[in-house]
Amino acid sequence: MTKTYLILLVLSLFVVAYVPRLFPMLYFTHRKVPSWFSEWMKYVPVALFAALAFKDVFITHEHLAIAWNIKILAMVLVVGVAYKTHSMALSVVTGLASVFLLSMF
Repeated sequence: MTKTYLILLVLSLFVVAYVPRLFPMLYFTHRKVPSWFSEWMKYVPVALFAALAFKDVFITHEHLAIAWNIKILAMVLVVGVAYKTHSMALSVVTGLASVFLLSMF
């Protein structure tokens, strides 16, 4: 690989990564976002997090794992701690500790 090739590669990757972020920003700076869209967008981070978390908990080695899955018990513990304390830090620590301790059995 030549130096020119690498520079062109980095620049093209920059354009591909930056343009999809730039156009919505330019479009919505001069227009008002509809209220239904703003309401709908409030749920996107929660939905993405739930999809990632549930995939990690329930799918192991490319198949659904429900029986003898320690991550399900850890998830239940984390949900309980999060509901009771409303603390992200305590929930994360509970999840890490519970998976670590349950995997030792």
